[in-house]
Amino acid sequence: MTKKNNNLKILIAGGSIRDLLLGRSPKDLDYLIASGSPEEFLAAFPKARPVGKSYEIFYLKGLEFSFPRAKGNNTDETIDLDLKARDFTVNSFALDEDGELYAHPNGLEDLRNRVLRPSFPDTFKEDPLRVFRAATFISRFPEFSPHPELIAEMKRCADNDWLADIAPDRIGVELRKALSGPKPGNFLRLLIQGNCLEPWFSEFNGSDNIPAGPPEYHDKSVAGHTAEIMDEVAGEPLTCWMAMSHDLGKVLTTADILPSHYGHDKAGMIPAKELGSRLMLPVKFIRAGESAAELHMKAGNYQELRPGTKVDLLMKLHVSGLLENMISLCNADRGEGLLETAPADLAEILKVSLPAHERNLGKESGEKLRNMRAMKIKTFSGSRKRI
Repeated sequence: MTKKNNNLKILIAGGSIRDLLLGRSPKDLDYLIASGSPEEFLAAFPKARPVGKSYEIFYLKGLEFSFPRAKGNNTDETIDLDLKARDFTVNSFALDEDGELYAHPNGLEDLRNRVLRPSFPDTFKEDPLRVFRAATFISRFPEFSPHPELIAEMKRCADNDWLADIAPDRIGVELRKALSGPKPGNFLRLLIQGNCLEPWFSEFNGSDNIPAGPPEYHDKSVAGHTAEIMDEVAGEPLTCWMAMSHDLGKVLTTADILPSHYGHDKAGMIPAKELGSRLMLPVKFIRAGESAAELHMKAGNYQELRPGTKVDLLMKLHVSGLLENMISLCNADRGEGLLETAPADLAEILKVSLPAHERNLGKESGEKLRNMRAMKIKTFSGSRKRI
């Protein structure tokens, strides 16, 4: 970015420098205006538009330019103060046009040790959304581990109810970024570790102390199993959300029937919907979460289902566009191959149609079509067995 005013000193700052130091290609370039005034910046770049409240931020051609959070007696001191006021030490770097690197006092050490640590003790008090950004970071960069200071400050944030007033859509954005990461289960793991489930992820309260099932089938808690399945389907954000939602009904299981979870599929539909709605996720995600909770047990037992039940399941998943997602979820949750015949079965039943004289008869037509499709699956399955 070419300067047009000698009083302006503009540096590349933040996560893009972290990525460069990690040997990665930076995705988003943010800039720090370390010296000069907003008036001088606008005079030099008149197409920039101001945003922000607590300190001046400008957008220009999709790039963010921010003035420092605090000012020192000179430019170098201003840069140092700004870096110490950022969210995490490994995001607190700046690089000037001459290639000089500025860093938070703990930045390079924490980057080398792959730990995520707050830049200053009140980072979450200043912006509680940073709790969820930390969880997203650990999901996107699983080689990093949370520093004890991070966990302590997350707990302090929770104890002081600082999370309550965050705009829910901002949390939803962070969650969706995490769902796209290589280890999305870390999002849930870190929130549990830092006691930060309330109030936004309250459906998972206690999930780390509830067995996921009888020991012959599960060796983890509900939370541990959920995070594990999220990791198994990494790379598919919608499927990952389904994995996060699929066992929410287990959190509601009464103690007298544990470690079994009878009826958890139906029980999980409401909390899945409420969680997705609270975070203002897209409608497709909300419905996918409900479907994951409701249908994952039936889908996992696909080969044992009656033909008519297979038809009902396949049509629900087809209409919602979730068959491939459910296959991925069940492969991770129950084992590979459980739904391997489902796509072919679906293709066959979609070829079936009612004769003209049996259409438009309301419920009667629906039942006849279902029976015809069930017979098609039965016949098609029989032909596969003979082969």
